[in-house]
Amino acid sequence: MNRQAQAAVLFLVGGAMLHAGTTNLYLRYVKAGLQPLLLAAGAVLIVAAGATVWYELRESRAARKHQDGSGPLDEHAQPGGHDGHGDEHGHGHRETRISWLLVLPLFALILVAPPALGSYSALRAGTALQQPPAYPALPSGDPVKLGLVDYAGRAAYGHGRSLGGRQVEITGFVALDRDGTPYLVRMALNCCAADAQPVKIGLSGKLPPVLQPDSWLDVTGTYTGKQAKDPVNGGIIPFIDVIRAKPVPTPKDPYDESWNQ
Repeated sequence: MNRQAQAAVLFLVGGAMLHAGTTNLYLRYVKAGLQPLLLAAGAVLIVAAGATVWYELRESRAARKHQDGSGPLDEHAQPGGHDGHGDEHGHGHRETRISWLLVLPLFALILVAPPALGSYSALRAGTALQQPPAYPALPSGDPVKLGLVDYAGRAAYGHGRSLGGRQVEITGFVALDRDGTPYLVRMALNCCAADAQPVKIGLSGKLPPVLQPDSWLDVTGTYTGKQAKDPVNGGIIPFIDVIRAKPVPTPKDPYDESWNQ
């Protein structure tokens, strides 16, 4: 790949990273806290592309001066108008054309946003629920808005004592196992979607007559001592006794990052 192609690819990669980092697209790949690093990396690549173009132009001017007899020969320049690596029978041009195939994944990144991981992935991985180190006091309001991972930890390991019998409101997507048992799920991640793992809550009580996998629900309910074992890894799946449930749009950030903080 010649320097012009290198600069173009660097610029396109950097531009794609900036595009993803300045929109919600990056949330499909990495956690929200990595946005500044993603933007910085994109900016560095664009600067590198500009430096590559500047260096190439400087060498071209030096080569022209040498041909005019007005400047010293660049040690990399060779008589005959090529760089000494050989441009025999157009091999260099063919390699350059092939190298542009590297750009295709970038257009896929920009034009086709992948969907967030859903029920298919959730039912094929064991719950990632971990015992929390502490149970902070619940915020005010009734029902109290809780993250799915927060409720799951309090229900599974705190036996609901920290919930104080209050109504809680939780948002997640629906997954149905082979027996038709409904779960409310959020995919928890450490850094990126590649390491995402599900945290599951079983649903009981007043459920909607039709539950569609991967649809998002806002559920209001109360603690119940009912629990199940995840068939994949044997982890605890606590339940919530549903009082009401309503469909909601997919949130801007579909992943839950609170479980490892």
